[in-house]
Amino acid sequence: MRILLIEDDQRLAERTAEYLRTHKAEVEIVGEGSQGLERAGSGEHDIVLLDLMLPGIEGLDLCRKLRQRSKVPVIMLSARGDEIDRIVGLEVGADDYLPKPFSPRELLARIRAVLRRHGATGDVESDTLVVGPLSIDRARRTVVVSGNACELTAYQFDLLWVLTSQSERVLSRNQLHAQVRALRGEPSQEFDPTVDRSIDVHMSKVRQALAGADTEADPGLGANLIKTVRGVGYVLSADN
Repeated sequence: MRILLIEDDQRLAERTAEYLRTHKAEVEIVGEGSQGLERAGSGEHDIVLLDLMLPGIEGLDLCRKLRQRSKVPVIMLSARGDEIDRIVGLEVGADDYLPKPFSPRELLARIRAVLRRHGATGDVESDTLVVGPLSIDRARRTVVVSGNACELTAYQFDLLWVLTSQSERVLSRNQLHAQVRALRGEPSQEFDPTVDRSIDVHMSKVRQALAGADTEADPGLGANLIKTVRGVGYVLSADN
């Protein structure tokens, strides 16, 4: 699912995007109203998340102008949560209105609800991902490699889900750490030099578990799904 997030609070935007990406969403961030209007009208996104207080063109004006050229769903995000603000937002063409501060989980639920009403649920609805011999089910918290169950701790499962949901994309150790925290609903954390070592330890155990579960002709296939990109981080890929 392709999301355009128009938000000038960079920290909030990045934190929100990290959470949505753990649920198979592609998120583009724009921090200014005029550019946001241009990108929102491009037809390249499934939904727009729109802050009201923006430099350039404010959110209400942006939404009015956007409605003249596009039917893309819009969810407004604003610290102004009074009833009159919500009413005005909906009257100018927004599909939903979510006051700040908001829970990323509630935002995801509202995105899904809006897309269902528009008849386009997007891949973000899927709770099961399959890459090569690996199948991971987020709802049931199960991992299967070549038909065999793989046992992981809760943190290791979340780490593998983040990698699988963005297969073929190289993620740094700090990106992995931040996205796992977002997936678990935990607050963002300042850079911690011990994160790299912690991620490496967990990744080693995930690889061991994947290798142990794969008893087919090529027992190394499961372990080889996760590749180390020297000096950058990790990537999950079925291309061995």
